[in-house]
Amino acid sequence: MQFFLASFLLLPFLLVCIVESLLKLFIPKKRKSVTGEIVLITGAGHGIGRQTAYEFAKLKCKLVLWDINKHGLEETATECKRLGAKAHTFVVDCSNREDIYSSAKKVKAEVGDVSILVNNAGVVYTSDLFATQDPQIEKTFEVNILAHFWTTKAFLPEMMKNNHGHIVTVASAAGHTGVPFLLAYCSSKFAAVGFHKALTEELSALKRTGVKTTCLCPNFINTGFIKNPSTSLGPTLEPEEVVNKLIDGILTEQKMIFVPSSLNFLSLMEKVLPERFQAILKRKIDIRFDAVIGYKMKGK
Repeated sequence: MQFFLASFLLLPFLLVCIVESLLKLFIPKKRKSVTGEIVLITGAGHGIGRQTAYEFAKLKCKLVLWDINKHGLEETATECKRLGAKAHTFVVDCSNREDIYSSAKKVKAEVGDVSILVNNAGVVYTSDLFATQDPQIEKTFEVNILAHFWTTKAFLPEMMKNNHGHIVTVASAAGHTGVPFLLAYCSSKFAAVGFHKALTEELSALKRTGVKTTCLCPNFINTGFIKNPSTSLGPTLEPEEVVNKLIDGILTEQKMIFVPSSLNFLSLMEKVLPERFQAILKRKIDIRFDAVIGYKMKGK
């Protein structure tokens, strides 16, 4: 009873916050400078990671690029250098904790203290529970969420010491809603969203508000990882479009970025709409992609 009374007394403040939020929609937020920052991007050899590296290169950052694919990594670094940035490459297996920790030590010794960490590396298997092999499930969690813990533990201490830095979590719209035949992926991305939210609160509790956090949650992206994706929400996103939103979100210190922005509304609706209506809405959204189905009904 005491909690509800206290909440009721906060209603005037809630109205002030709502008005403030509405006003901010029409007032462009100042973009911070990241010139000279050391930016580490995992999964930098392809897709979102590569495009993010290009954009930070244009902003005159010093880049540390991680990927398991040496060839893709070198291609990204070459373009970053052409854009005028210094780029250091490290072949790292983000499914391997010890490889992450040992590579982090090399980065600190050879490049310096990372001040912007972009946890982007990810894997996805488009199959139902029975067709997804046990090692694939393990790797999904090792790369999509456990790696976030190891990289953050490696680089966050210096950010906290200086009360300056930024941790970026590349999650997914699948971190907010369940999708059939992406069971392992959705589970890992729900964990990534939770990681971002809990880390944000922990930094606040420790009074390290100079260390910012951002979580990116896009819809299907044209990177080739998921074959023939489609949805009634709109066409498959291009990496450039998503990264433009991400960079703007980092520079304006947004905590959660949905691409397209309509996903923000759908995420809210899923929390308040009746279950039966949600089922109809999901059928209308009509998510499709190529998937392997291992479950076979008897007699079929």
